[in-house]
Amino acid sequence: MASTRNKNLKSDYCLEQKRYTESRTYNFYQFSPYGQAYSPAIPSIGYTPSHINPSALSNNHVDIESALLGINSTNLVEPAKPVIPELNKLPMIDFFNRVAVIMPQPLYMDTNQRPLPS
Repeated sequence: MASTRNKNLKSDYCLEQKRYTESRTYNFYQFSPYGQAYSPAIPSIGYTPSHINPSALSNNHVDIESALLGINSTNLVEPAKPVIPELNKLPMIDFFNRVAVIMPQPLYMDTNQRPLPS
């Protein structure tokens, strides 16, 4: 008996494969919000970044985390070697220009005054 569904047509098969490929591309996009940044950097002032990819901070982040958590610390057969961190230096980035702070010379602060009552 011949199939009467469109699922067995060559064009529908090609469309389905294209949809699978595009969804994989969307899910595994390297620079997505859950991936890594184009050029990771630390803000010079303002806020701290909410997420930085661990591979941007060091080259051996898995070994460092394992040592901090004590994984393989009680192995009596083959003791763990000390971990030497290979840290990456991230550049500082400015999001806006700041006005320089002007400080009086010499800086004098009165110590015999109280703050205003609240």
